[in-house]
Amino acid sequence: MSELRWKSWPAQPRGRSVSQSSLISARNIHRTYTLGKKTVEVLRGIDLEIGRGERVFLCGASGAGKTTLLYTLAGLERPERGRVHIEGADLYSLSQREQSRVRNSKMGYIFQNYYLLPELTALENVMVPGMIRSKNHRRQAMELLDEVGLGGRAHHLPAELSGGEQQRVAIARALVNKPTMVFADEPTGNLDSRNGGEVMALLLEFSKNLGTTLVVVTHDRILAEKGDRTLEIADGQMAGENPGLATEVD
Repeated sequence: MSELRWKSWPAQPRGRSVSQSSLISARNIHRTYTLGKKTVEVLRGIDLEIGRGERVFLCGASGAGKTTLLYTLAGLERPERGRVHIEGADLYSLSQREQSRVRNSKMGYIFQNYYLLPELTALENVMVPGMIRSKNHRRQAMELLDEVGLGGRAHHLPAELSGGEQQRVAIARALVNKPTMVFADEPTGNLDSRNGGEVMALLLEFSKNLGTTLVVVTHDRILAEKGDRTLEIADGQMAGENPGLATEVD
């Protein structure tokens, strides 16, 4: 990826040691689901902190609770007990309107299934979040498509793009509002190893260059090692933590 052109977008310092306060803080997070007559406790008292610009991967077996944890941190799923603080503010104590503002202005989302609007072109899909905030977003959306290598595919519909290309559009869409943090749920899950590696490299490079905090759920431990930390989730609890290769290099 070429050097990013958004010079007006200042990078933030990366890593927990930079600031005494965490960007994301979760305390005693509990979440249960009811399946028929059975109640399943998915998250059981999880505590964690994630620093500004940090790249953290959540790993664990299927059903361990990592996706539920990601959605809870991202303001998409309210915990039954516990608190999530974003930049010191108690996220779920905010009004619905304030929560929406935080999600739209500070957070970007990437999902395994892309969730592109099929009737919109790649460029229009990237522009969707910006339409809520500003009328002046077409140029930014086009610049991002250039950065992810899809400048020449801007006017193609999702059905005309490969899986890897669709996920690149989703990355551009997640970044168009210049978020402080990006949450990605299995972003390479539907891609082959080559495309998956390219998409993850793109995400990590954006995070490093722009100082964006990145929280990723993945089953791919080789990819997870490229971040700053890997958090192991097992049976709804924090089971371990390992430093990533990025920490060793830095």
